[in-house]
Amino acid sequence: MAAAALLVLAAALIACAGSDAADGRQAGASAGHPRPVLRWTPGACVTRDYALTACNGGESEVVALAPDPPGPGDCPVDTDNVLRIGADRTACVRNFLEPHPGAPGGGGGLLRPGDCVTLNGREQACDRPGWYGKAIAIARDAASCPSRTLDTLDDDSRVICLGTGGQVLDRGACVARPVLEVISRSSVVRVPCDSRQAWAKVVSFERAPGDCPPSAQRYLRAEGAYRPVTCLDVLSK
Repeated sequence: MAAAALLVLAAALIACAGSDAADGRQAGASAGHPRPVLRWTPGACVTRDYALTACNGGESEVVALAPDPPGPGDCPVDTDNVLRIGADRTACVRNFLEPHPGAPGGGGGLLRPGDCVTLNGREQACDRPGWYGKAIAIARDAASCPSRTLDTLDDDSRVICLGTGGQVLDRGACVARPVLEVISRSSVVRVPCDSRQAWAKVVSFERAPGDCPPSAQRYLRAEGAYRPVTCLDVLSK
């Protein structure tokens, strides 16, 4: 019986010692090791809701800090999103896993070649309908756009140079008949040439109506545009 009593007593003492040790560790952690302060710095991790978090639970990473708004080259080209984090400060963020909206055509991040844009110059994912054109370059002015540029859009102090795709007109493209004689660029609707809506086909782009070729019966003129005069061969009289 005495031996049994000693064994029980020993077990109780060990349990108490373990409890004291655990309490000591917790007290030491709270007193000597405070929770780290999260800061907006490169390498910091961000949640799905774009809040700072410990990196064992983050969805994306801060890859750079930049002014607000960021200028050309302030964020890496693979940035997925730009977050405003204070007065005149932004964080350039990239997701750990796909999808990557900052990839060309993804609809997010920084505007760059391969992205699709609406008429107001805002980026939109290329797999969504309604975008106007696809960027082939971002230039300081229209004169700096590549020779294959078909149209341009102004974006603050930059110009978006557009190539083929979307509603941007090219030689051989067909358009529906405009409702009004004086129209805006948004009213010119590109349609398949074999459709009933096809009214005219683009013959060429000129600086003045008098430069249109003899085969063009009509033209569209946009003052101040990258290609001021669109010469048309009317298909449906």
